[in-house]
Amino acid sequence: MTERSSTFPKVLAIDDSVLIHRLLQVRLQHEEIQLFGATRADTGIKMARELRPDVVLLDIELDLKGQGMDGFGVLQVFKDDPDLQDVSVIFISGQSTMEERVRALDMGASDFVAKPFEIVELQARVRSALRVQKLVRMLAQKAQVDGLTGLWNRTYFDRRLSQEVGEAVRHGRSLSLVMCDVDRFKKLNDERGHPFGDKVLERLARIFQTGRGSDIACRWGGEEFGIILPNTVGSEAIEVADRYRRVIEQEVWPSVPGMVITASFGVADVLVLPNTPTTEDLVLAADAALYQAKMNGRNRVEAAVAAHLPG
Repeated sequence: MTERSSTFPKVLAIDDSVLIHRLLQVRLQHEEIQLFGATRADTGIKMARELRPDVVLLDIELDLKGQGMDGFGVLQVFKDDPDLQDVSVIFISGQSTMEERVRALDMGASDFVAKPFEIVELQARVRSALRVQKLVRMLAQKAQVDGLTGLWNRTYFDRRLSQEVGEAVRHGRSLSLVMCDVDRFKKLNDERGHPFGDKVLERLARIFQTGRGSDIACRWGGEEFGIILPNTVGSEAIEVADRYRRVIEQEVWPSVPGMVITASFGVADVLVLPNTPTTEDLVLAADAALYQAKMNGRNRVEAAVAAHLPG
């Protein structure tokens, strides 16, 4: 297929007809998309999981060549897979009945195109599906952003940390987690008011956003933050956390001259966790280290060691 920019949205066609793939390539060649093709159901599912396409053009009659799974079966696989369930699927068929079209839409297909294709209609339906997909992703991303700080929220934190722990365990990669808590935040709110407390959280969020590009800063809840550090061992994570600690301590608050705000940090590294660590293990270890930092006087960084681990 023609070389296209990697920034273009991805469209995956799953159809057992080589002729259909050639036809799609010709009729969509002027669209700003990357077009991929599969002639088998199993290959199409594998490619979808690897490519994460924006739109899938899916033939209903995939089982005509004895592949064992028709288009409805492929669509069901997509809807059962959390990573693929939001992909926009356009069913294509030359001999579909009204019942099949209704079934496809009820199962979650976004549109239906009949063979032979009308070029203008096909292009318009693909563009429409891409627009809808873009809006869906924008809304999904917005739902994972904390409204006050602009950092990723707890929902995103949980999902992303689960992915990172899985990757670290599977490939033997390093991974650290930093948990941060603003010291005496309740007292700060009581004395200076919640609007000032919000400003503190916003300022800390900006500080965390100036960190390394690979690090993932999230608002974990209340005055607590979680920072995921992929490919980072514990000693490096301690240095990162201590840089944040020093910057926070040195911040100037013009509305409250002389005010010094500090934060405590707990660091956990998957390498210190026994057996096969889970997401919960890493969070508990980092939180235990954070508790230790609080107990040892606040405004400090503590790393999880065997003595700190729960149980």
